[in-house]
Amino acid sequence: MPVLRNAWGSIQGQPVHQYVLSSGHGASLTVSDFGATAISMVMPAPSGELADVILGFDQVADYLATPTYFGATVGRFGNRIRRGQFKLDDHPHQVTCNEGPNSLHGGINGYDKRIWAAEILDDENAVRFSLFSPDGDEGFPGELRLTSTYSLQGRTVRIVIEAVTSKATLCNPVHHSYFNLAGHGSGTVLDQHLQIDADFYTPVDDELIISGEVLKVADTPFDFRTARPIGARIAEVPNAGFGRLDGDGVGGYDHNWCLKGEPDRLRPVLTARDPASGRGFTLHANQPGVHFYTGGYLGPDIFGKGSVPYCKFAGFTLETQKFPNGPNLSHVPQARLNPGETYRHIMEFHFLS
Repeated sequence: MPVLRNAWGSIQGQPVHQYVLSSGHGASLTVSDFGATAISMVMPAPSGELADVILGFDQVADYLATPTYFGATVGRFGNRIRRGQFKLDDHPHQVTCNEGPNSLHGGINGYDKRIWAAEILDDENAVRFSLFSPDGDEGFPGELRLTSTYSLQGRTVRIVIEAVTSKATLCNPVHHSYFNLAGHGSGTVLDQHLQIDADFYTPVDDELIISGEVLKVADTPFDFRTARPIGARIAEVPNAGFGRLDGDGVGGYDHNWCLKGEPDRLRPVLTARDPASGRGFTLHANQPGVHFYTGGYLGPDIFGKGSVPYCKFAGFTLETQKFPNGPNLSHVPQARLNPGETYRHIMEFHFLS
């Protein structure tokens, strides 16, 4: 089926569009040129019942106004950089800080808040979004030209992010969909099951920035080597969440796992499944880490698609990535990109039939 293009309002006088990709298996994917964002991802259960399995909004203005990053392509550096500071070739750089004293997901005006150019690729059932990020953008050095391409084949959603630079820079864009495999407005994900191919994780401090330690997951709440409910040990997770916890004192997971396998090779890295509906997927990726966040700072003040109030733990993200604050830690995978190199980040969500 051809990719459909629909008007979807405007941002600061510039038109915004949605693009609808469908397959013959009841699956569909809707994406937007605002933030190169996934708006909906409709997938069947084994019974055939369809559900939209990612959180989001009906109006583009809500994506601009709400700091949730639902479905967006974020960057230039996904995740956190302590104090927004790092060095490249002994030259110090200061990027904008937007989470207290630290930088998160590219700064104040990250890629999630921009309108990308769009190209429909009907032969591939895909849409390719393109963005130019100038030298000095949010403090990051070098001109960056990047693309974020979404495709749908059967029940497989494929996302490929590529970039080139004019000078040495950091490049760690991530995809930021929040999944709820029972359906985006169906309550918490705590009973849904997750398995992660990782023997190690990187603990965080009270600012949710990795300490530099790399610890074994064995005998900890971070052990998802075999599938278990997301909420099974969530109350044991030790972080204060940068002062954002509510009355129950449970922030949940907001951590990076060190994925097994060769980092630049596309490989299966985790599986997620909702036992009640039977919906699930295996994620294939080519990055060294995955940031698993359980939406502990969401709440009923956020109204999603269909005016549904979301709740704490309403969805989980799986942001494959280089490690948070990596530019300031020499012993973890680095996000440096040099001229002449091409950054390539692949994610494939193989939904279960």
